[in-house]
Amino acid sequence: MPALASHRKARALTGTRTKNPAVGFTTAAIAGVTLLSTQSARAEPQPSVEEVQKKVDDLYRQAGTATQQYDRAKEETTQQRREVDQLLDNAAERTESLNEARRALGSYAAAQYRTGTVTPTAALLLADSPQEYFDQTRLMDRLSEEQREAVTDFEEQRSAAAEQRVEATRSLEKLSDSQASLRTTKETVQRKLAEARELLSKLTAEEKARLAELERQREQEAHRKAEAKARAEAEARAEAEAQRRAQQEQQGTGTGAGTSAGSYAAKAQQVLSFARSQIGKPYVWGATGPSSYDCSGLTQAAWRAAGVDLPRTTWDQVEVGQRVAAKDLVPGDLVFFYDDISHVGIYIGNGQMIHAPKPGANVREESIYYMPIYGSVRPA
Repeated sequence: MPALASHRKARALTGTRTKNPAVGFTTAAIAGVTLLSTQSARAEPQPSVEEVQKKVDDLYRQAGTATQQYDRAKEETTQQRREVDQLLDNAAERTESLNEARRALGSYAAAQYRTGTVTPTAALLLADSPQEYFDQTRLMDRLSEEQREAVTDFEEQRSAAAEQRVEATRSLEKLSDSQASLRTTKETVQRKLAEARELLSKLTAEEKARLAELERQREQEAHRKAEAKARAEAEARAEAEAQRRAQQEQQGTGTGAGTSAGSYAAKAQQVLSFARSQIGKPYVWGATGPSSYDCSGLTQAAWRAAGVDLPRTTWDQVEVGQRVAAKDLVPGDLVFFYDDISHVGIYIGNGQMIHAPKPGANVREESIYYMPIYGSVRPA
């Protein structure tokens, strides 16, 4: 018996044949699976800094797109609320008119009840004089006509009130849909930004330094392209000036730039003056100023300072005004970015713009080549 016990103890310690009675696996097998799982978890590849940068940029772009959706939903909600308020006011007025028509019918019905049992002969006998009888008869004839008008008016008021209630109900439903869309897009923006922050928070100090270096390289490349455009613009201005002088010499006089160009330049100066005064204010998605802005909120506010009302979103702003090529940009033009047109900035010349970049950044000047350009528009 002692030998048998010793043998069982040895088997238990080695774990080569002892089984777990509950699940039927050997202890050694369980240990092996656990080891493989641990090794697999350790071997899971971590994203490179370049991949993190690309992912973060993409998340910010998606958040920008969602911000434009939020801006549109917010605008629609505001408009729907105004319409609902107006419809409710109209419905209240219509109800009062209906009540007045109903009261008029009630008074005529009461008058008929009071006079319906009196025959014309009796009315003549009861009258103080024949003249009074004829006066009452003419009054009743007029009341009959007014009664018919009152009935018609009541029917019209009742029909209009019913239509008003249907329209108000429909607008309330649209308002509810707009509010739901507003909540959804707000949650989308917040989720995308949270994902970006989480990715950045997982970087080591070394990885953050590498990410900063990549960002510097990106900015340098964008700056290089902006400098090249600035040289091209300077050459174009010099050539245009030479042509203008030559034309003046031929004509003996000249008026300079055309009225249209001068008018746009004057407005653009107001736009740029406003935009420069906002530099340093934070980007806040959905904001239109005066203390913070998102990208389209800034462009809208800047052009409003020049007396031009732009729509709220980038998707609508890109449809306003004249399309211009990148080589033809002049200060004041709007430059749009990404294939989904989710970002916009105000061109200031020399390949530079003023824009509200993204969450965590302030309104600033930057090269238009920092992001992929979709197209450009001259608003006025």
